Amino acid sequence: MSTSIYYFVFSILLILAVALTIMIANSKQNREGNPEYDNKTKGNWSRLTIFYGLALALGILALILYIVRVT
Repeated sequence: MSTSIYYFVFSILLILAVALTIMIANSKQNREGNPEYDNKTKGNWSRLTIFYGLALALGILALILYIVRVT
């Protein structure tokens, strides 16, 4: 199987995850269910940045391990 398929699937999943995260963060139900959410944006963005940073680091690590294993 071509590796470009893996890149395509990974890209779609990444874009979908970012879009859904933003949609959930801005949803009316979320704001009504937790009125403090909009007041604590620094903490929310900090946690999201950490989560995405870890995911990016793990993805790069997986890519490096794949390249080392293949070559």
